[in-house]
Amino acid sequence: MSDTVGTRNGLALTGGTPAVTLKCSPWPVVTDQEVQWMEQVVRSGKWSWMGEQEQAFCSEFAEFIGSKHCLCLSNGTVTIQCALQAVGVEPGDEVIVPALTWVATAQAAMDIGANVVLVDIDPETYCIDPVAAGAAITGKTKAIVPVHLYGCMSDMDAIMEIARRHDLKVVEDAAHQHASRWRDRGAGVIGDAASFSFQQSKSLTCGEGGAITCEDYDTYETAFCLKQVGWTPGPEMKPGNRYGHNYRITEMQCVLLRGGLTRLAEQTAIREENAALFGAGLDELGGPLRAAKRDPRVTRQAYYAMTLHFDPSQAEGLSREQYTAALAAEGCNIGGTYAAVYSNPLLNLYDRTSPIPYRDPAAVQNYAELRLPVTERVVNETGATLSHYNLLAGREYIQQLLQAIEKVDDNLACVKQYYAEQNPQ
Repeated sequence: MSDTVGTRNGLALTGGTPAVTLKCSPWPVVTDQEVQWMEQVVRSGKWSWMGEQEQAFCSEFAEFIGSKHCLCLSNGTVTIQCALQAVGVEPGDEVIVPALTWVATAQAAMDIGANVVLVDIDPETYCIDPVAAGAAITGKTKAIVPVHLYGCMSDMDAIMEIARRHDLKVVEDAAHQHASRWRDRGAGVIGDAASFSFQQSKSLTCGEGGAITCEDYDTYETAFCLKQVGWTPGPEMKPGNRYGHNYRITEMQCVLLRGGLTRLAEQTAIREENAALFGAGLDELGGPLRAAKRDPRVTRQAYYAMTLHFDPSQAEGLSREQYTAALAAEGCNIGGTYAAVYSNPLLNLYDRTSPIPYRDPAAVQNYAELRLPVTERVVNETGATLSHYNLLAGREYIQQLLQAIEKVDDNLACVKQYYAEQNPQ
C-alpha cells in the first residue's frame, strides 16, 4: 500500500484508529415493570385469547395515536392482509403499493387474491409518489397502501385527496411510524385503516406482533373476526358470521408492548432531537451525505431509521458501498434501503409457492421486467439510512458519528486510491 493511503491519513479503513469510540444504545429496552408483569402473566395461566394485558395495550395504544379502535395480531404482515380485507378488498381487485417497501406490504395484498400494482416513489422521502399512484388507478383499483418509510411520512394530503376523488380505500402501512403525526393527527388514523408491526427491530416491539387501527366499527369487527377465529369483539366474545383465521397475539407479548409504550413518547422526542442534530451536522459538513428534508406538515416524526441521501457526484467517484464501508470502519454504520419489491432476492414472485404464476398474466404487472427509475436509483445508488438505535444515544455519540463522516469526507481521494489498489484493473 502506498504512503498516500497509509495510516498517515488516520483512516480506520487503512489501519488508523476509528473515530467512534462510544456505543449506540442497546435495543430493545426492558425494565423491571415488564419483568413484574410477565411473572404475573406466567403464573396466571392466562396467556392468550384477549387477556387483560392485550385489552389494556389496545386501549392504551389507541389513545396514544388517537384512534377509536385497535386490535393486536400475530405479526405486521397479517395486519396488512386483514386490514385490506376489512376495508373491502376482494380477489381480483387492484391495490397500489410503492415499489420500495418491505416485501410483506405487497405479499399481504397478493395473498388475499388482490393484484398489486407497484408504483414509483418520491425522490426525497422514498415514500409513495402520489402522482405515480394517481396515474396507476384503473377501474379495478380498490385501495392504496401508502408506506410511511424509515424517517418520513407519505404525503397523506395528496393520497387522501386522490382516494376521495376515485372512491378508494387507504390502508396506511405505519410499521415504521409508531408515534408520527401528520398535521397533528397520528399515523394510523388518517386512512381507512392502518397496520403496525412490533417486530424485533421496530421502535415499539415485542419480538413479533402487529396491530390494526381504524375509526369505523364495521372495519374493526371484520378485522377482529379475521384474527380471532371468527369470533366477534366485546366482553362476551361469541361466534359471528364471518370467515376467521387464528392470528392471535399472546399476553406475554402485550406485556412487552405496554412497557415499551410507556417509554415511546420520550424516546421519540430523543430521536427527533438527535436526528435534527445529525441532519444539521451533515448540512454543515456539506459532503456526499445529507438527511431527507422534513415535510413541515409532519408535526411529530418517529424513526425506524433516519432517511438519508448519498450523492455520488460529491464522493470523488466512490460508490455508496465504498463510502459507507469507509464509514463503517470508523464505527459509523450507515445502511442502505430495502431492495425494490419487484426484484427483491427474498421474494421470487414467479416461484411455484407464489400466487403470481397462477394468475392471468394480462391482469398483473410483469414484475420480472418492471423498472421504476426513482426506485432503481435510490435502491442501487443513493439511498441510505441510519438505524433508530443510533438516535437514542447521547449527543456525544452523535457528534462522534459526524466526526467519522468528516474524517472520511476529508480523505475521499485516499479512500478512492485504497479501493483502486485493492482492485487493480
